[in-house]
Amino acid sequence: MTFVLLTGATRGIGAAAAVELAREGAEVALVGRDAQRVAAVAQEARAAGSGATVHEHVADLSLMADVRMLAEDVRERYEHIDVLANNAGALFASRKETAEGFERTFALNHLAPFLLTNLLRDRLDGGRVVTTASDAHKSGRLDLDDLQSEKSYAAMRVYGTSKLCNILFTRELAKRAPELHANCFHPGVVRTGFGKNENGIWKIMTTVAGPFFRSPQRGARSLVWLSLSEQAAALTGEYVQDEKVLQPSGQARDEILAEGLWERSAQLVGLSADTPA
Repeated sequence: MTFVLLTGATRGIGAAAAVELAREGAEVALVGRDAQRVAAVAQEARAAGSGATVHEHVADLSLMADVRMLAEDVRERYEHIDVLANNAGALFASRKETAEGFERTFALNHLAPFLLTNLLRDRLDGGRVVTTASDAHKSGRLDLDDLQSEKSYAAMRVYGTSKLCNILFTRELAKRAPELHANCFHPGVVRTGFGKNENGIWKIMTTVAGPFFRSPQRGARSLVWLSLSEQAAALTGEYVQDEKVLQPSGQARDEILAEGLWERSAQLVGLSADTPA
């Protein structure tokens, strides 16, 4: 039975993926920051999977301390992880820092999957790492000297940059960890809780435009495909949309930028840049 650790599991793509993974027969460990929501999705997934084994974890992945506690808990409870699905992410309308001093978008969307994957690398030997990226990466502009967006902050640009980081991380991980199959995907523009964690224009826009977006179930399809399908088993370092491999932007294919991002990220979270774990 395939074991999947899924972050961002309580809304939208994550919740839909949790249900579908259980329906497909996977054992699933769900991660979310709200215990009640985690429990509700776990119950739905168990029902869809006819009593499938579904585990529950609570962590605020914008905090690296919580990422480390989650990794420690996971290491204690599970001998091997077949799939790590890095799905947690958000868009924030204004620039704010976490209690640890990181800009929130960068912390949640990039540093958290970077750190969690590295802390669990030995448990993932031979497994798959699937990271939720976005076509929004094309609007991102990564400045290694301004990873915290201190010079200027525009919500969609910063979000796009974090998604660019997801792709660069995936490609560099595939190079540094050949024992893994690391891929990322664009889910499409999905009708989800995205943008609703903020008040103001972003909440209004996502509410009004919601009926024209993809369903979470459709958005989750590539995540499930990359996690479980035989067709995706040999892929690594790829960017996928609608279950097809596509070329991301030129900046997303910049090997020097990917290496630089890895090294800077490792410094920020207190890991060695040379040894991922």
